[in-house]
Amino acid sequence: MSFVDRIAECNVFDPAGYVPFRVDGADLGLVHREFVDRLRRFPDVFRVDGAGVVLDGRLIGFEARTAAVDAALRDLRGEGAFVAWRDEAYPVAESFSAPPVFAMERAAVPRFGVRGYGVHLNGYVRDGDRLKMWIARRAMDKALAPGKLDQIVAGGQPADLTLRRNLVKEAAEEADIPAGLAARAVGVSAVSYCTERAEGLRRDVEFIYDLELPRDFTPRNTDGEVGSFELWPIEEVAATVRDTDAFKFNCALVVIDFLIRHGLIEPDHPEFVDLIAGLRRG
Repeated sequence: MSFVDRIAECNVFDPAGYVPFRVDGADLGLVHREFVDRLRRFPDVFRVDGAGVVLDGRLIGFEARTAAVDAALRDLRGEGAFVAWRDEAYPVAESFSAPPVFAMERAAVPRFGVRGYGVHLNGYVRDGDRLKMWIARRAMDKALAPGKLDQIVAGGQPADLTLRRNLVKEAAEEADIPAGLAARAVGVSAVSYCTERAEGLRRDVEFIYDLELPRDFTPRNTDGEVGSFELWPIEEVAATVRDTDAFKFNCALVVIDFLIRHGLIEPDHPEFVDLIAGLRRG
């Protein structure tokens, strides 16, 4: 196994199995052909033709579109169409900075292949000239990736929060990091990918923050989403990512990005160029 294997696992996608999802003439997502058939039941919301799936043009404005889509999604929810329904509204837009055209339940985002966003926090400690990283193990009752390894803090990006406010909120909920300490986190990078998973097509951008934590700080989960925390030497973190699939698929990419930025994977590494290109393949 290698670091490149982790990137390959995050980019498994057969375009032939999907059709575009359009709103006002803009391509905003990709819908699997099997899921398209379910959408035909909602002709007042989704227009299905040979070119793909189009949000009905009679739905004008953010609120009307959001309400109509939500009603259809809740109907589909009753059929088990989605994994881990959360009652969290996510923005649907052409890009992160573009105004959203409507909001969609988080669990439905992969089914429509629209771009999703999230925040990941690397919590690390300096021990002399060595680095250590806090690793979270996801709770076993999580609907997605139960028991997998994760960053100290990570979460999806909802429609009603800035990235920074969301990071501070998630830091408090997942690791009991005080707001003042979480505010010291530095936005440093992003990774992206496009991969087919059980929940649908994940076309995500994960915004990455680094936070150097005090040596006497110990994280504590408050929302039940983390089973345990461990402080690992960075060499152990690197080896685990390189040699196993113990980390949640996208969290492995965040670790690789950290290793590169902190000089632990250097330019003479045989995979360096492929890693740099692969981290933002999505």
